Amino acid sequence: MWRRFLTLPLVPEAVRQVRRDTGMALWEYGLRSHSAFADAVLWVVSELVTNAVRHAADRSPTVDVTLAFAAGRLVIGVADQDPRLPDLARSAMGEGLQGVTELTAAYGGGLSVEAAVHHCGKTMLVWFALPDD
Repeated sequence: MWRRFLTLPLVPEAVRQVRRDTGMALWEYGLRSHSAFADAVLWVVSELVTNAVRHAADRSPTVDVTLAFAAGRLVIGVADQDPRLPDLARSAMGEGLQGVTELTAAYGGGLSVEAAVHHCGKTMLVWFALPDD
């Protein structure tokens, strides 16, 4: 398993930083940085951090982003300290989370949310099947 962790202040600039770090992680793992898959991953991680900035910054000073590559999958976790869980029913999701759901599904993946076990907060999880090329 190969992992990358990043903790950022939950401010708008975090979106640019997480895109840069995620792009570097994809490259370090050996994935093409200018591909449809990389573009999808960058858009998804940007959307999840943007949502954290918009909806959790009043309750969470930071956001933790984890990228894990294992068993032919890329799993991304975006955690904040806001205990409010988003409703992942299709009819309740905004356009951003609907886009995340569609993009991850296009790459054999999905979206879920988990409440933090030992502290206040939640983690949004997305996963992708890694491309064969």
